[in-house]
Amino acid sequence: MHSTAPRHAHHLRRGRYSQHGGIYLLTTVVAGRRTPFVDVSAGRLLVAELRAVQQLGWASSLAWVVMPDHLHWLVQLETRELPVLMRRVKGGSARRLNARLGWSGRFWQDGFHDRAIRREEDVRAVARYVVANPLRAGLVSRIGDYPLWDAAWL
Repeated sequence: MHSTAPRHAHHLRRGRYSQHGGIYLLTTVVAGRRTPFVDVSAGRLLVAELRAVQQLGWASSLAWVVMPDHLHWLVQLETRELPVLMRRVKGGSARRLNARLGWSGRFWQDGFHDRAIRREEDVRAVARYVVANPLRAGLVSRIGDYPLWDAAWL
């Protein structure tokens, strides 16, 4: 069986450190670069998972954007480690999304990318970068026209 994971996906896990209270920019991609989130209702199912982990007190969402084939999420860790947080979001969303879309099998690519935001970085600037992804991708001409994003400050 052929894997849909990038050849070097295993490298994404090396040296990962989760600091409670730390801020991270997380990115995860749909397997095969399929585009389920052109369907806004599918994107809302993923957003529900982001909100669920926040309600559990695992993490606080600072900004996110659901692109047609991937998620960018700026998050502050609270009580869980990055792999546990992402396993919950990816696992829960995969079950619901596969059912909603009539898909089966792997929904997300293996692993995820994380970048710790240093204290001296402007978190709001990172949030603006996250939510501006649909503009840079040419999906909309104004961010207000894109339905699948949010930020704590905007």
